[in-house]
Amino acid sequence: MTMPHPAQTPAGQPTCYRHPDRLTYVSCTRCGRPSCPECLRNAAVGQQCLDCVQAGVQSMPQATTVAGATIRTGLPIVSYGLIAVNVAVFLLQIASPALTARFALQPYAVAQADQFFRLFSSAFMHYGIVHILFNMYALYVLGPPLERHLGRLRFTGLYLLSALGGSVAVYLFSDPRSATVGASGAIFGLFGATAVAYKRFNLDMRWLIGLIVVNLVLTFSIPNISWQGHMGGLITGALLATAYIYAPRARRKVVQAGATIGLLVVFAVLIAARTATLVG
Repeated sequence: MTMPHPAQTPAGQPTCYRHPDRLTYVSCTRCGRPSCPECLRNAAVGQQCLDCVQAGVQSMPQATTVAGATIRTGLPIVSYGLIAVNVAVFLLQIASPALTARFALQPYAVAQADQFFRLFSSAFMHYGIVHILFNMYALYVLGPPLERHLGRLRFTGLYLLSALGGSVAVYLFSDPRSATVGASGAIFGLFGATAVAYKRFNLDMRWLIGLIVVNLVLTFSIPNISWQGHMGGLITGALLATAYIYAPRARRKVVQAGATIGLLVVFAVLIAARTATLVG
């Protein structure tokens, strides 16, 4: 690359390439342009001008996790955004109680009225303050670490597919006249994904296994808790996280995209089969 000639004073003395009015006798060790002390930064060897420092930063490979996500230091905006959406929907439920019945997962309504949106809408609604507080606290604790490791796009896919996996299990195995709401399918998906991540990095996961077991015991022992949604979300989250985290580096994107699309296809087939039985 051809570099511009050093800026010089009328007397032929070199001046800073950014500040032509400043006389300088030092140059950038990378490009050779004269630079004043204000426009130089210490480098591994010598000093570099601001432009070369910026070019060096841009040319450096970005650090990534084993899932292929760029390591970020900012806020986990997807996790916090999901919490905000769930809280906003809950406030709407309080303001207009009829919304719960309109958007809850009621299998007969899904099949006979083609209201498939309920499979997703129900995952952002809750029955009461205790219900939403538990789920949102779990999302607040489990979401940010997974989001940072998986990346925003993969984490969003994990959350939404876990929610859908829970809804599909409810659609398949619950009483078709029942009405189910809650983000628990997605939350249990995060439990499953966290367990996979802990296993991948050989971390002490006894506390996590204990927490999952306690929640499963409560799921199967307390009436009116959707074990279908919990188990569907848990299995979906674990399967998807396995594909995201264990995908070979050389084929990472293909495996991750294939797993995501494959699960969607499986869910579509299961939904179609269940719909046929409820309509027929």
